[in-house]
Amino acid sequence: MDELGRKTIEEFRAAEKTPLVLVLDNVRSMHNVGSVFRTADAFLTQGIILCGYTPVPPHRDIQKTALGATETVHWQYYDTTVEAVNALKEAGYRVLAIEQAENSIMLDQFQMNSDQPLALVFGNEVAGVDAAVMKLVDGCIEIPQLGMKHSLNISVSTGIVVWDIFVKLKK
Repeated sequence: MDELGRKTIEEFRAAEKTPLVLVLDNVRSMHNVGSVFRTADAFLTQGIILCGYTPVPPHRDIQKTALGATETVHWQYYDTTVEAVNALKEAGYRVLAIEQAENSIMLDQFQMNSDQPLALVFGNEVAGVDAAVMKLVDGCIEIPQLGMKHSLNISVSTGIVVWDIFVKLKK
């Protein structure tokens, strides 16, 4: 591991973070939650907010895919995603849902505002982002999809969107 230049937990916690928070709105799968933790760790995001019935660490099924990222990534829990979004907006975040919706911005067309921290809301595996949350967000980003299904697993969506945002922030 030394050859890979991996950070220690202390180095990770002290490192400058990507101004991005990931919000999980009633995500049911522990494996998806663990995968999002790994993505958040990989790109040094500010943290994750787990909402509603989204499972929280510690749990072996989260850990199975997180592989220790629950020890490095800052996370918090809110009873509802509405509470989380309101708190983020009060803290000055631009809050966007990752969802297929009317007037959404395609991810490849999305422009970053590097002066304002960003929070991204990822919804339930079946129902998507809750309607009450959609009324509160500042907009929507949609991942362009050309196949029959027009849906991706939340862990895949998170990886795609976080990578794209990370690249745009580094330019």
